[in-house]
Amino acid sequence: MSRIIYVCKHLLSQGFHLLISRIEKAIQKNLCSSSIVGKFPESLRSAIEYSVFPGGARIRPTILFSVAKACGDDMPEITEAAGSALEMIHCASLVHDDLPCFDNADTRRGKPTVHKAYGESAAVLAGDSLIINAFNCLASASKHSHTRSANLTLCLSKYAGFPNGICAGQGWENESNIDLKSYHMSKTGALFIAATQMGAASAGHDPDPWFELGARIGEAFQVADDLIDVLSDDISSGKSVGQDEKNNRPNAIREFGVEGAKRHLQDILAGAISSIPSCPGEGQLAQLVKMQATKMLEINDSKIIV
Repeated sequence: MSRIIYVCKHLLSQGFHLLISRIEKAIQKNLCSSSIVGKFPESLRSAIEYSVFPGGARIRPTILFSVAKACGDDMPEITEAAGSALEMIHCASLVHDDLPCFDNADTRRGKPTVHKAYGESAAVLAGDSLIINAFNCLASASKHSHTRSANLTLCLSKYAGFPNGICAGQGWENESNIDLKSYHMSKTGALFIAATQMGAASAGHDPDPWFELGARIGEAFQVADDLIDVLSDDISSGKSVGQDEKNNRPNAIREFGVEGAKRHLQDILAGAISSIPSCPGEGQLAQLVKMQATKMLEINDSKIIV
């Protein structure tokens, strides 16, 4: 039995590495797909690429691609455009979030933040450009399917903007009375919901049943991030920690305490696995979600067992 488990884990790991390779190639292709006519500002192009490469965990497109595969992935070009667009929006949000007017962070993904490396104006333009490129990417995918392209555009705009997207999440930080669940849902949960729903929509499936899975993964990721902000350091996490305390932001540690936040995280992830809708690749998707959860929950030398 142990040998069977080992083989299954090995095959799953191999599949995961192939998936990450596909994601990286898709992002590279779609980020640089726009036809460049005439001269352009090289420093801005460099700042845009610096914002995206090398990537972090690519967890959002990984979830999107995995859901699409579980639903059949009958139009891989659509899936690749959707995953690329989602990651561009995510990277743009990080660039803007790190700016002095928000977190004023010094490091991201183990290197200086974009505004530290290129200056504030270049960082603002890089983030703006990524947002525009993301929707250009989805529009270009209409040559494969007008309906799916339109549905994906509507989904991404919903979870990127206001009132339920990451813009709203950032806006919550300016409020005197903050609802933690709504804040987490918008700031972090939104793009995870987009990941699961866009994955289904990429394969021509109804995105609505995939809301709960995305919401639960997003909430879990935010709680884990809150724990990292308290328990980790800049080098281990690859980004500036202590930001919640520094900026007096709401977080799970303040509400539940460290041990309470860990228990809350376990409860959320248990519900995430059980919320996967019925689909052809349901079993394999559940295994991938568990593997991602395990990675997510490795915080410094402490591991939260799920």
